[in-house]
Amino acid sequence: MAGHSKWNNIKHRKGKADAQKGQVFAKIAKEIIVAVKHGGGDPDANFALRMALDKARSVNTPNDNINQRGLGTGDTDNYDEFSYEGFGPAGVAVMVDLLSENRNRTASDIRHIFSKHGGNMGENGCVSYLFDKKGLITIERENESRSEDEMLLLALEAGAEDLQVDEESFEIITAPTDLEAVRSYLDEQSVAIASAELTMIPQTTVAVEGEMSEKVLKLLDALEDHDDVQNVYTNADLPDEEE
Repeated sequence: MAGHSKWNNIKHRKGKADAQKGQVFAKIAKEIIVAVKHGGGDPDANFALRMALDKARSVNTPNDNINQRGLGTGDTDNYDEFSYEGFGPAGVAVMVDLLSENRNRTASDIRHIFSKHGGNMGENGCVSYLFDKKGLITIERENESRSEDEMLLLALEAGAEDLQVDEESFEIITAPTDLEAVRSYLDEQSVAIASAELTMIPQTTVAVEGEMSEKVLKLLDALEDHDDVQNVYTNADLPDEEE
């Protein structure tokens, strides 16, 4: 699971340093819109909305963006939710979650990004079997005094499947349907949760090094920077220095 963790960290740091905050806010606003469309506007009764609002707060999204675009009464039927799959340089698997008002245009854009950066977009199912859908709860170690052993015990008590650890964070992995219950239990134990989300975790990773790792990163960055892209997942295990 190292590749997943590392790419998550890349995204996390990139998000913090990203000067294009407006784009970040817009993507979160779209996520809120779709959550409201599916589950209504009450965060207490809509876990997807609660996660999206937490994400908005974590990057200091202005309330105006949330209220006007996310929880407003605008037409939400314009957004299509879909995913594309493909291969990057060195044959690494890439999955992309999208929210778009123009599916044909977005498909053309994403296909172009893949081909421009040495990859190719494939048919649905061409790489998704290499990933498992999971819940992922991230805790930054600087905000948590518990040891690795204590956190593992707590995660298992909460009903989680696994705990991944690196220097900066604890990552608690759950079955998708258990994410809300595990998060709630950790909240009750006063764990400082940085994020909770549904994600795709690769079953195995592909080591990518040197010039090839730079090419993979350029593809992943280009996909991340597209306005309609909400999430990018890969099974690439990138070298530490590329983080």
